Amino acid sequence: MVTENGLQGIMESPQDSSFGRTFKPSSALRNKWWFMSISFAVATWALAVFVMNGIAWVIGFFDGWASAERLALLNWIPTISQWILIANIVWLVPALIGIVVYVQSIEYSVLSESGEASAEIYVRKGVINVTRKHVPFRTITNIASRQGVIDRLFGIGNVEIQTAGYSGGVSGQGGPEEKLEGIKFYEELSHFVLRELRRYRDPYTLGTEVVVPRDEGVPRSDGSLDDEILLALRDIREILRTKL
Repeated sequence: MVTENGLQGIMESPQDSSFGRTFKPSSALRNKWWFMSISFAVATWALAVFVMNGIAWVIGFFDGWASAERLALLNWIPTISQWILIANIVWLVPALIGIVVYVQSIEYSVLSESGEASAEIYVRKGVINVTRKHVPFRTITNIASRQGVIDRLFGIGNVEIQTAGYSGGVSGQGGPEEKLEGIKFYEELSHFVLRELRRYRDPYTLGTEVVVPRDEGVPRSDGSLDDEILLALRDIREILRTKL
């Protein structure tokens, strides 16, 4: 397993024949989501108390500070505040437990079963509905490492991946297709993936770069149907390249 301290476990033993090495996000990701959930609960409680006191101030300003409506509202504020706290606890406790379980379910891999650089990136997420996604290297158009404000507080970051069929905005979504979240060594991981991409496909270009495609021969094996399909696809590619 790869530890939080770096990519040593990924980069070593390239000929290891054991199962492809995987790693999990840092426990700081769990702490980050805990922090965000607790902050949201506290913020909703504080906002409710602020609004009720603001209403009491408005009533007092127009109807008098000793008006019956203002005094009744002031008497109700502690009770309402208590019920808001109870409601927040009802959803917050299961949410904190669910965050622990969900973070434990996340699994990443950038190595194949042979221990060599994989031709794809593997991401597993989910507890009830488990999602396993394989992102082939040949489809990757952009890689970005990102660290938000809250991420900096916990010393973690994300590696965002976009592919040819997704980054063009066909689905109407502006975010990355896949994101490796909560990683201490996120910059090193991004550089590692980029280096392996360049080794796997030379030259490797990002989505903003332009490169003339090379005319790659298609291996033939007794005129099989697969060979004919590959030849037809190559011809279509050449026609599109010359027309566009």
